[in-house]
Amino acid sequence: MTIDSVSRKQIILEIQGKSKIPCDLKRHLSPRTVGTIMRSLPLEGHAHLLGKSILYFETTIDSGIERARTEFKKGDVAFLPSSGSVCFFIADVVSGKTMTPIGKLIDNIDALKDVKSGDVFRIYEETG
Repeated sequence: MTIDSVSRKQIILEIQGKSKIPCDLKRHLSPRTVGTIMRSLPLEGHAHLLGKSILYFETTIDSGIERARTEFKKGDVAFLPSSGSVCFFIADVVSGKTMTPIGKLIDNIDALKDVKSGDVFRIYEETG
């Protein structure tokens, strides 16, 4: 079941060789940043851990801060403009870094707890 609309795009976060997690990118959260990311898909990079609560991978996307926040909930997806990173929250966080909210993980969030530094993350649009 794919639900696409102008304001919400379903994508897949794949942890290569491990699991796939459906995500929603929500244009209403940060229209410019979400649009830039959607046009750049697929994106791939090595997973990194920031503390015990944030997993991220770096991209070449250059987008300034939009609708800045420092508080995120488990399952949120955000963009960190200073490093061009897409971040996935595995716990509630008040971050020292200001990030742009871009979406939510829909399901299977606990699969992220098994991610090791160096695993390959890939985000892409599910086709057919």
